Amino acid sequence: MNRAPNPIPPASVATLSNGLRAVVIPMPWRQTVSLSVFIRTGSLHETRRLNGISHVVEHMAFKGTALRDCQRINLDAERLGAEVNAHTDKDHTAFHIEGLPRDVDAFVDLLADIVLNSSFPADELERERQVILHEFTEFDEDPSAMAFQLFDRACYGLHPAGQPVIGNRANLKRFTRADLLDYVQRQYSAGNVVVAAAGPVQPEAFLRSVEAAFGAMPRGDDNRVALPVWQGGVKLRRMGGSSQCQMVLGFEAPALNDERHLPYVLAAALLGEGMSSPLLDEIRERRGLAYYAACSADILPIAGQFVVEAATAPAQAEEFFVEVARLLQQQAEASDVVGLQRARNQLTVRTLRAIEQPARRLESAAQDLFAFGRLRDPLDALARLQAVPAAEVTAVFSALLAGSAAVALAGSVPARARDRAAALFKAPLADAPASAND
Repeated sequence: MNRAPNPIPPASVATLSNGLRAVVIPMPWRQTVSLSVFIRTGSLHETRRLNGISHVVEHMAFKGTALRDCQRINLDAERLGAEVNAHTDKDHTAFHIEGLPRDVDAFVDLLADIVLNSSFPADELERERQVILHEFTEFDEDPSAMAFQLFDRACYGLHPAGQPVIGNRANLKRFTRADLLDYVQRQYSAGNVVVAAAGPVQPEAFLRSVEAAFGAMPRGDDNRVALPVWQGGVKLRRMGGSSQCQMVLGFEAPALNDERHLPYVLAAALLGEGMSSPLLDEIRERRGLAYYAACSADILPIAGQFVVEAATAPAQAEEFFVEVARLLQQQAEASDVVGLQRARNQLTVRTLRAIEQPARRLESAAQDLFAFGRLRDPLDALARLQAVPAAEVTAVFSALLAGSAAVALAGSVPARARDRAAALFKAPLADAPASAND
């Protein structure tokens, strides 16, 4: 890949004495600034008894602090024209704000107050509990979401990597204010925090602001997770009222810190990115087996998954698995020169688009620091990806076919599709509970 000179200054990282990292990603062409606080804690860091608590903490963090009530938090952001939000993932929790560059100091102060001083009022917890339970019900009744939840369980069993971010209904009903305070005290420590800004930001001034707001935060211990062991197998949940079969099929892939994950990323793009890819062309265009199908390589710091997903009519589910197996075998037997060129170019465009998106840059920076202790150059990573030989991509498909798959089916699931998937992909049948959250 030919790299043109990059006129944009590189991202900068500064580490406070307590271990917290402050990151500035210069984007001088922007008229607004995006600021995020990332905490290395999510469902990966929860015991089964605490599964879902990171997500509850994220919701409750906006319900009041020692300095602001719920209404004041929103008003202090919105009177500056800013938008404040948050999300919880498997490996992190994040709080975001976006507004004008002149207000960066106020943004740092507001997010610091939310992260460091949330009071989790008991009355607000009871009200928000109902909101989260409504969210859980929507998730629990969605065949697509259920299929992915079952898939993670099939991949990793009872390891935290196999449990959902949203938790389970019993836990959500049981969590108390004391549980939330205890969890934050243990998990929210400076060594597990990255404060990052993208936009027309002055690094020295930003660092002073972060130091003033977060400098007294206790360092704590790094939040680490034992590596999961790949399980494989078939799990299903039949759901009344669903007329489709939601299917997720996947194989083990290397983790982010293993360079061997790169051929898997390229193989996934080759198989199923874009309408001209073999997966979409054959499954949708030629056979009409699904409206939507996709393939991705989900590469995380502690594990990776090569994933094929689709939704189809129950009567066509068995044929879908047969065709996917055939496509995998086809790619294992011969290199698709044109398809590989398409995949490389699509990944190039995807990477460059991500570089232009502040939210993507901020999250990538935080994940780099949590996983590697340094920022990686996305263009260097792209160059290594582009250099992957075709033979290594072909070898990925052979490895997939030789391994044990994880298969999840939800909605209207015919028994023959389950059995065919188990036979085609060396996926042992497993009894699934009536609810994946039991």
